[in-house]
Amino acid sequence: MKALITGITGQDGSYLAEMLLAKGYHVYGIIRRSSSFNTGRIDPIYQDPHVPDARLHLVYGDLNDASSLNKILRTIRPDEIYNLGAQSHVRVSFDIPEYTAEVTGVATVRLLEAIRESGLHPKFYQASSSEMFGKALEVPQHETTPFYPRSPYGAAKAYAYWITVNYREAYGLFACNGILFNHESPRRGETFVSRKIAKAAARIKLGLQEELYLGNLDARRDWGFAGDYVEAMWLMLQQQEPDDYVIATGATHSVRDILELAFGHLDLDWKTHVKIDPRYYRPTEVDLLVGDASKAMRELGWKPKVSFRELIVMMVEADLEAERRKIEGTGSGDRGSARAILEATIKKAADPD
Repeated sequence: MKALITGITGQDGSYLAEMLLAKGYHVYGIIRRSSSFNTGRIDPIYQDPHVPDARLHLVYGDLNDASSLNKILRTIRPDEIYNLGAQSHVRVSFDIPEYTAEVTGVATVRLLEAIRESGLHPKFYQASSSEMFGKALEVPQHETTPFYPRSPYGAAKAYAYWITVNYREAYGLFACNGILFNHESPRRGETFVSRKIAKAAARIKLGLQEELYLGNLDARRDWGFAGDYVEAMWLMLQQQEPDDYVIATGATHSVRDILELAFGHLDLDWKTHVKIDPRYYRPTEVDLLVGDASKAMRELGWKPKVSFRELIVMMVEADLEAERRKIEGTGSGDRGSARAILEATIKKAADPD
C-alpha cells in the first residue's frame, strides 16, 4: 500500500507517517522547496532501525501549484491520500485570510480535481475541523450540526469540507471528512495555546522565563491526543463506503484548566506568572466546542485512549526534558515518539496529588 500525505512535517503528519510505516505502508510526503529544512518531527523516523528508509519518501510539491500535484499523483499512484496540509493557526488566519483561503480551502479542490483527472481511484481523507462549527448552534456538535465558522480558517475548512462531499457525490470518489476537534501533543507548534503553556511552565520551573502572555482563558475546547486521532483517519479509509465523522473526546476544558494542570504538575502557581495580552484575542471568539464522536465509536470502532490530564502532563514532561537538554548543551531534546513519554508519565498524571 502507498499513502500520500500533505502536511507530513506537521504534528498530525508525523504521527500518521509513523503509524502507516508500522503497518507496512510505503509513505510519500509532500514538502515545499525552501532554503531551510523543516523536517524535525519526522527526522526520528529515519533513525528508527525498524523502519527501512526505502519506505519513507519526501517529494517536492506545493498545495498552491496544481501542476505539481498532478505530477505527483501520476508518478506515485497512491492507494490513499491524506490531506493534512494547511495554514492551521486560527488567530493567524485573521492576519492572512487570503493565503489561508488558498492553502486551507482551495488547495483541497486542486487535489480532488487532480484525482479526478488522473483516472486513479485512491481513497481520500480531508482534515476538517471543529472550527467549522464556530458559534455552535447546538451542544455537543455532531455530523449534522450546522456550520457557523468564526474565522477565515474555519470558513476555509468549511469550503474544503463541502467540496469533498461534492466530489464524492458528483464523481463517486471515495472521499471522507474527519471533523477533528482540538488534538495536541509534544509535537504541537509552539504558537498554539496548549504547547505555549506547556513550554512556558517548563521554562519557568527551570528559571528560564518569568511570565507567560495569553488571551482568552475562558475559551473551552474538546482536547485529545493527536496520536489517537490519526488512527481515526486511517480507519475512515478502511471502510466499505466513504462517510464523514466527528472525532472528539466528548469532554470540554478551558484554557484555565490547562494552566492549572500544567503549572500544578510542576508545583507552580500559574496566577503569579500569567498575564493577559489583548493582542491574543480574536476579532470573533469561539466560546465552546465539544464533540459527539458516537458515530465514529460505533462504525469505526475508534475511541480516545489518552485522557486530558495525561495529555497535558505528557506535554509538560516533554518540554521539561527538552529544556533541560538545552541547558546541558546536548541538543534540543528528544523529538521522537511521545508514546514513551506517555508511558513514563501516565502514573503521575493519574495521581491527583
